[in-house]
Amino acid sequence: MSRPTIGVAIIAKNEADRIGRLLSSVSFADDVVVVDSGSTDSTRDVCLEHGARVVEREWAGYAAQKQFAMEQLNTGWILSMDADEEVPDRLAGEIVDAVSNADEDVGGFSMPRLSRYLGRWIRHGGWYPDRKVRLVRHGKGRWLGNGLHERLEVDGRVVPLSNHMLHYVYRNIADQVGTINRFSDTEAAARGARSGWFVFAGVAHAAGKFFECYIWKLGLLDGIPGLVIAMNSAFYVFLRHAKCWELGRDVS
Repeated sequence: MSRPTIGVAIIAKNEADRIGRLLSSVSFADDVVVVDSGSTDSTRDVCLEHGARVVEREWAGYAAQKQFAMEQLNTGWILSMDADEEVPDRLAGEIVDAVSNADEDVGGFSMPRLSRYLGRWIRHGGWYPDRKVRLVRHGKGRWLGNGLHERLEVDGRVVPLSNHMLHYVYRNIADQVGTINRFSDTEAAARGARSGWFVFAGVAHAAGKFFECYIWKLGLLDGIPGLVIAMNSAFYVFLRHAKCWELGRDVS
């Protein structure tokens, strides 16, 4: 008996330098679609060279864009991936076996995610196992959420897989800081204007975040990258507090 079909849904913008690694890793898939939101580099060409379909769509937010990407597939199962991720051979084999032997009540599968940053695989500081639900039966999953925190909700039982996917999270420190700046803008807008006390609360929360990442969750075992992660995590917490205060003031 032939196995159920598997499709891969990817969202991307200006990912020519790394999306090829992901596309090469999903050769087991029966269909691959990339929803591109206005790339100005050669992302589209790289995708076509790897046999993927490319659909153009303006950016609509993480959840909406990922949902749209899934809706472009008619395969029995759908694996939702980001352009900076990769499916190692061991996970690929586990995925094929899992969908081939899934019980009828299984709506999806989760998998751990191992991230690489500053030349090191990060296994502490709260970054691992970072389990994600990414593989769903067709029609049994929907991306929900607004702003930054999207999730794939599944109708049915979710079974954990043991092998991890790989995540090449930031290109460099500047890329992480840029992401922190963008994400803190979004979070501050969602929280709204706050008074000055909120900034002082942010100092305490940032200190707590550093302790959590570097000491409690053993980020110190990840060397200098672990320290950078803890410091930037604390900075992100403080920045979103400060931006909420800024919203309520005329700082011109």
